[in-house]
Amino acid sequence: MTLLLLGLILWIVAHWFKRLAPDARAKLGDPGKGLVALLVLASVVLMVLGYRGADFIPVWYPPSFLTGINNLAMLLAFWVYGSSAAKGAKAWPAYKTRHPQLLAVKIWAAAHLLVNGDLASIILFGGLLGWAVVSVILINRAEPNWTPPPPAGRKTYIRLAVISAVLFSVVAAIHTWLGVWPFSS
Repeated sequence: MTLLLLGLILWIVAHWFKRLAPDARAKLGDPGKGLVALLVLASVVLMVLGYRGADFIPVWYPPSFLTGINNLAMLLAFWVYGSSAAKGAKAWPAYKTRHPQLLAVKIWAAAHLLVNGDLASIILFGGLLGWAVVSVILINRAEPNWTPPPPAGRKTYIRLAVISAVLFSVVAAIHTWLGVWPFSS
């Protein structure tokens, strides 16, 4: 559990460094980008190792019907994250919401909290959900003005639908390969 907590803390510090200590971050210049990227990578490694090595301590027992809701939410999370990827015009909801990638992280984290009732999962997914919520607040305070991009056309939506479905399938296959069956039994 210690590695999981250290990874989560390192993730938060690396991501908020620019917002909470902008002068210190600015002094690092371009090499600071590499340092932040290295810290983020290290945080992911620590979180994965910590989560995989954590004892299973049940807190609650999710009902099986939540698996289907989780999977729909995951498909939505891929869509929302990808909606911001197109250059210029954006797909829904990226032309309606300022932080589609952080919104996708919130959906992903909440979906995983629905189907994982152990302490390590609550710490990991709850921590990342909290990070995403506070990140939106920090960004909005630092940069209050936002101009929504124009809506994208049909081709962008078709591409996004295909990419979202493929990513969902790949992630489901990875979960299966790791020994976690992501579908209802």
